[in-house]
Amino acid sequence: QGEGVGALPKGSLAPEEIGMRVNKKYSCLPAEEKGIHIINIRAIEDIGYDQHESTLLNSLSKNPDADCKYGLYFRDGKRKVDYILVYHYKKSSGGKALARRALQNDSSVRSSKQDQPLPGKGVQLEMGEGEPHVDYHEDDKRFRREEYEGNLVEAGLELERDEDTKIHGIGFVKIHAPWNVLCREAEFLKLKMPTKKMYQINQTHGLLKKINSVIQKITEPIQPKVAEHKPQTVKRLSYPFSREKQHLFDLSDKDSFFDSKTRSTIVSTAWKGEGRKKETALLNKRRKCGKYGITSLLANGVYSAAYPLHDGDYEGENVEPNDRKLLCEEWASYGVFYKYQPIDLVRKYFGEKIGLYFAWLGVYTQMLIPASIVGIIVFLYGCATVDENIPSMEMCDQRNNITMCPLCDKTCSYWKMSSACATARASHLFDNPATVFFSVFMALWAATFMEHWKRKQMRLNYRWDLTGFEEEEDHPRAEYEAKVLEKSLRKEHKHKEKHRYFPEETANKWRQRVKTVMAGVKLTDKEKLTWKDRFPAYLTNFVGIIFMVGLTFAIVFGVIIYRISTAAALAISSTPSGRSSVRVTVTATAVIINLVVIIILDEVYGCIARWLTQIEVPKTDKNFEERLIFKAFLLKFVNAYTPIFYVAFFKGRPFQGDYVYIFHSFRMEECAPGGCLMELCIQLSIIMLGKQLIQNNLFEIGIPKMKKFIRYLKLKRQRSLDHEEHMKKKQRYEVDYNLEPFAGLTPEYMEMIIQFGFVTLFVASFPLAPLFALLNNIIEIRLDAKKFVTELRRPVAVRAKDIGKVILLLILRSLFTLVAQAFVISFTSDFIPRLVYLYMYSENGTMHGFVNHTLSSFNVSDFQAGTAPNDPLDLGYEVQICRYKDYREPPWSENKYDISKDFWAVLAARLAFVIVFQNLVMFMSEFVDWIIPDIPKDISQQIHKEKVLMVEVFMREEQGKLQMLETWKDKDKRKGENCNNHSPRLSRSRSGSLSSCHSYPLDV
Repeated sequence: QGEGVGALPKGSLAPEEIGMRVNKKYSCLPAEEKGIHIINIRAIEDIGYDQHESTLLNSLSKNPDADCKYGLYFRDGKRKVDYILVYHYKKSSGGKALARRALQNDSSVRSSKQDQPLPGKGVQLEMGEGEPHVDYHEDDKRFRREEYEGNLVEAGLELERDEDTKIHGIGFVKIHAPWNVLCREAEFLKLKMPTKKMYQINQTHGLLKKINSVIQKITEPIQPKVAEHKPQTVKRLSYPFSREKQHLFDLSDKDSFFDSKTRSTIVSTAWKGEGRKKETALLNKRRKCGKYGITSLLANGVYSAAYPLHDGDYEGENVEPNDRKLLCEEWASYGVFYKYQPIDLVRKYFGEKIGLYFAWLGVYTQMLIPASIVGIIVFLYGCATVDENIPSMEMCDQRNNITMCPLCDKTCSYWKMSSACATARASHLFDNPATVFFSVFMALWAATFMEHWKRKQMRLNYRWDLTGFEEEEDHPRAEYEAKVLEKSLRKEHKHKEKHRYFPEETANKWRQRVKTVMAGVKLTDKEKLTWKDRFPAYLTNFVGIIFMVGLTFAIVFGVIIYRISTAAALAISSTPSGRSSVRVTVTATAVIINLVVIIILDEVYGCIARWLTQIEVPKTDKNFEERLIFKAFLLKFVNAYTPIFYVAFFKGRPFQGDYVYIFHSFRMEECAPGGCLMELCIQLSIIMLGKQLIQNNLFEIGIPKMKKFIRYLKLKRQRSLDHEEHMKKKQRYEVDYNLEPFAGLTPEYMEMIIQFGFVTLFVASFPLAPLFALLNNIIEIRLDAKKFVTELRRPVAVRAKDIGKVILLLILRSLFTLVAQAFVISFTSDFIPRLVYLYMYSENGTMHGFVNHTLSSFNVSDFQAGTAPNDPLDLGYEVQICRYKDYREPPWSENKYDISKDFWAVLAARLAFVIVFQNLVMFMSEFVDWIIPDIPKDISQQIHKEKVLMVEVFMREEQGKLQMLETWKDKDKRKGENCNNHSPRLSRSRSGSLSSCHSYPLDV
């Protein structure tokens, strides 16, 4: 084998001893070259050095027993694996020659070699004639890994290597953070940890207590069976961890004081250099780990993956109880869809950021329940009153014998209004007085949802000890630091060219500059990227986004042409059934085309948004995520809603005989006699349901399983034929390596924000939208949970006290909802024309005659040349006057076909409704925002109580210190008096006796 090599620093050794031991194993260089040349361990074994330790470590890497719990612990079975680094390796046949020459390379060559974008290409080693070929690229990666791992050990972390695995060609480096490192980093990160002090949580009394107890008994069957979800009456007082105040914390069990989530967070931040302001020597060690940190090494292929381990298996026989198994049973299962989420356990396992996402998704899903109920009531009201709707009854009455004008030129003929009876009756289901009430309700619902989430978020912040947490500036991203380094070296090069008359001095400065960079000095403290550096990226972003938006508009325009041409083609059909179903057929097929295009472009736009964000080179991960969310939201918003906006507000309502033409041949389509609301309902329902079913569910289920199956086939093809190797149980880190890497929460949030728009923007045309969103989210929660628990590698836990810029997007969407709903009700539906007719033109105070009032007359002799129907006798009689939907003067009027007074009356009413609706609903939303406080009263009281208790704890501690000092002073005074009363024969040794009197031990 010869490949299972590990560095095994003992936890009992001091950090200096650990560093010395690892440096001896990892490097054989002079002191001045340490950290620049790292010798390949396997090459050392090949030439005969370090044979004893190599044999020992190889024996440890074979046949792992159950003491290490199959990869959850180091080989000694005591030290827990907190993080895993994965790398590809090739056993080089030229390792011996390379090891011999590595000792002779100049340090400046090695330093300049690391600055190359493709490691290993900058150095050419001379080979003898009989020496085998050397893969410099792979060996350079190995050198960089060993150098980086040496820096990790210098920072106090403990490492163990394992290359004797079932996955051939893959090596693993296990990382363990000892207790002193955990304490040090927890103090720097200001992690709030529970103290020994416990206090009583304020409980309700009287009637409220009885109501709460009744609610708890009713909801007991839908509560998850986890300890973290049970209501607590006491809480431990939390305080930022401090090594000087360890006596405040309960350290009886040090192994469980920092849970696995916290340990992985500490390890991930330890190599980024976050949060440290003092201790320069240790800071330099951390910057060595962070300067060319794990992100950069992953990008360059030095490591292939880095992730914390899952707690264990979640299925199978004899599986030990663990949080992952509990989450799988009580959260990531479709059988528990009716239960609350164990949010506290989710936070404990995945961290606050992911916990907040699932908490927000749970609150949003709960709030959809009342919206769904009201939507169902509105829909049932429409079903119950459809037979009493006078306008639809008039349209279906064949005795009216209303002849309508053609829908297209030449090929379309005249048609009877009664043929649109089904469409008119269906329109009433979604276009009735109750939909206006529902629009107002949903606007208030959106405001209430936002306030409810703010209160829930504060409760979680209190429960998770995040009330005093302030997000510090993140460590700069590796890509940003690489750009800054490139800029700095470019400036240095220009400076060198400017002073080319002093070659020796310039060369020395350049060499010193490289050494400074390799030492880990943060250039980002002196240099930074300005808008001039980012201008090409900003220009690319602007042009790219404009192009993508233009592409979306072009596709919608193409679908419009398809609708027009298909309608004209179907109108030529010889069968009456084909001609009668033209509108439904065209609408349904066009919406399906829109759906397919939206799903495809949604995936494309997601990749483009990420690429556009990457070329901007944001400084921190937080900036990267915010910019990515903005771009993804903009592109996906335009992609999903452009077809719906076209139907709602821009679909043609042209004057008969004076049409708008596309390319001088395609006449713009018109709305149906019952209005465009029914078509808008069809468009919205198909796009919403299809997007949720195909993209959100099938893609999320199918794509991860397909990738997992492909990885399984590759591993099966590469698997050794050795029976013992095949039967060996995989280590935990091998199993987790085969899982899909975590890609962030941006896609999950985007999915829900787009759905939130479907629920609120055009809810007047589709009252059942909240119901379908609710059903989707019930599945979505369990689907996402199953994906996080079983399909993804465990993400690094990230602390966060809110959901970031997502809340801002929701607020903007809520404000935009008011405008969209007001215009949908005013201009898309017939609600305002019906009100105007009822109160201004109706003779008997009913809706009788409304349809005839909204139709204008057209004399067929006024058709433009070449636009009249080819078959004017299609209905069996000659048509002289046809009707079309508009407010125009009749052909027998003096100002024929001019806009009538009725049009201006209806337009004034529509604009007035928009103004009144927006201001009324906005006032009501602001009132809801004002009347509901963001911080619950009981939470504010508990936070104040915690502060008071913490002050009391420190006051008692100071009083104890003062009492102890007074006790020491009294003892000192009494012993001094005793020394002064000694006999004269001891006076010659007075000074010695006095010193002995004051030599009592001081143990605090």
